[in-house]
Amino acid sequence: MKKPVLVVNPKSGGGKTGKTFGAMRGTIEKRVGECEIRETERAGHAIALAEEAASEGHPLVVAVGGDGTFNEVVNGLMKAKKKGHEAELGLIAQGTGGDFRRSLDLEHRLDKYLDALTSGRTRRIDVGLLEHDGGKQRYFVNILSAGMGGLVDQYVSESSRAMGGTAAYFFASLKALVNAKLGHVKCKVTKGGVITERTIPTMMIAICNGRFFGSGMKVAPMAEVDDGILELVAIGQTSKLGFALTSNAIYSAGHMKSDSTVHMRGEEIELTLENGDATPHFLLDLDGEPLGPLPIKVKVDPGALALRVS
Repeated sequence: MKKPVLVVNPKSGGGKTGKTFGAMRGTIEKRVGECEIRETERAGHAIALAEEAASEGHPLVVAVGGDGTFNEVVNGLMKAKKKGHEAELGLIAQGTGGDFRRSLDLEHRLDKYLDALTSGRTRRIDVGLLEHDGGKQRYFVNILSAGMGGLVDQYVSESSRAMGGTAAYFFASLKALVNAKLGHVKCKVTKGGVITERTIPTMMIAICNGRFFGSGMKVAPMAEVDDGILELVAIGQTSKLGFALTSNAIYSAGHMKSDSTVHMRGEEIELTLENGDATPHFLLDLDGEPLGPLPIKVKVDPGALALRVS
């Protein structure tokens, strides 16, 4: 049998993974056995590395990095699966967010990740398929949002790295709050063949398979990664001050108690922005990556991947 493949992003965790992985490798291989190490060299590289590993017949592909690296490995495995090559998925979270592992109730410790990799048990998890920008496709297992999050991503990508990641995110968030536009988002949600349509005024709307985003914000406390359903949560506050106050409550899921929060659920979701003037300021965010504006179509692929769990 071929060895497990570790897809390692040395830049994750602010570069910490690249500095510490050498020391980690011995501990990992004592538990998992000898592994092949494939390091990413650029954005999107983990997609190609994971697809290649699965296509070569490696039984287990492990993402070693942040939520973005995990997302890319998922995309690579799904591309390989479409071609008839399926591998199990593993996770050693090393980024700053760690939002998907929170949805798995997985403690952020190397020994806990190794327990999952060596348990012999798997959990079939759902995968969302996003269609946007004239037919481009992207898979995700955690959360896709539109509005403030995507605008912050864009400003972070445009900022100087000299100030550091935390400072860059802080100033990008302030700039995004100043420049944000209220979106009137038409939502078309299909559940069990029944279609519900509603237009929601919001500054942020999320389609959720996992429960957390933004480094611990519990945006969808009801979400389960294996129930075949996507949760739509929209912050209905229409003023910037109201949005800022409600956003702080997301960490404790307190936003779900607000009458202005909208919650819908289904297997397929379409979002369209009705007020075109908001388009440049109402952008998509997928695991910290800006992906452009609405419209989008999303559908769930139930139990699409087998994830190693403890």
